[in-house]
Amino acid sequence: MTRIPNSDSPGRHDPGRPSQRTISLTTARHPRPLGGDTARHLGRPRVSLSGMILNNTQTDARQLAIPRKPAWIRAKAPAGAEYERLRGLIAKQGLHTVCQEATCPNIGDCWARGTLTIMILGDVCTRSCGFCNVRTGRPQPPDPDEPRRVAESVAQLDLTHIVITCVDRDDLPDGGAAHWAETIRRVRVASPRTSVEALVGDFRGDPSALQLVIESGPDILAHNMETVRRMHPAVRPQARYERSLSVLKWIKEQGLVTKTGLMVGIGEHDEEVLGLMDDIRAISRADILTIGQYLQPSRNHLPVDRWVRPEQFDRFRREGLERGFEVVESGPLVRSSYHAEEQARKYRKK
Repeated sequence: MTRIPNSDSPGRHDPGRPSQRTISLTTARHPRPLGGDTARHLGRPRVSLSGMILNNTQTDARQLAIPRKPAWIRAKAPAGAEYERLRGLIAKQGLHTVCQEATCPNIGDCWARGTLTIMILGDVCTRSCGFCNVRTGRPQPPDPDEPRRVAESVAQLDLTHIVITCVDRDDLPDGGAAHWAETIRRVRVASPRTSVEALVGDFRGDPSALQLVIESGPDILAHNMETVRRMHPAVRPQARYERSLSVLKWIKEQGLVTKTGLMVGIGEHDEEVLGLMDDIRAISRADILTIGQYLQPSRNHLPVDRWVRPEQFDRFRREGLERGFEVVESGPLVRSSYHAEEQARKYRKK
């Protein structure tokens, strides 16, 4: 895996850029602060499209309404004694979970079964992915006590499996890799019976940073592709399709169980999904694949392009298994950590 260079070059102020009024209207529609602003270093534009942007000729900024969900997308409201116990412990320890930050539709089901995904390195991300509900901005320095608190919490919960993920920390020289490794090692010591799944970012293509996490010994190491090649510039503007494939390849070459996930309904076509499966298997031979429906978190995120029907998810599952994935979780409410404890149990038996 080699680092992909950043070809952006600093731009200069130009009178052809959008007016302050246009910028204000756009900011009102997209109020999330952009920590990893992809337009920050663009050079002089050849053509200005600011007059063609939706609503920029109107007085008030407006957002499009979120479409109504179909009948097959229904999640139970979180409740129950186990859910309340986990929520209380997480709040007491000052931890963050992707279940809460990303408004996961399965939070009630997973927490009721005593399964959760802990998010380390804070709750502010340096990237501005168009689908994600985690805040974007300038994060605080990593909390050096967080690995201890995470390990202590996992031990108190007495979990058989824990999923750990994080925000992207492009502000750190190693992308947070050393913090990652320390967290996993401490969990191993505090709760040796608990299997550990790590869902990492791309570390900007730095193999030495990824290797730190690998050497800490997670049972499953995941990195999500999220979407098809064509949709990457809009969905993951600071990521690269080929770079994510190389991350998966590197993980697999180190002998770890390799996992990835994607969402559908964000603008891709079915044949592109199958093409993505082919790329993943050809380049990385990843073991586990998850596929779920994209759900628009707010009016400021990318819109839902289509509602993928359950029978199409069934087809995706069959196609994935035929291509050689050992496990394919495919359904409207499937997320990366869906049935993660069952996947870990499968591989521990091998």
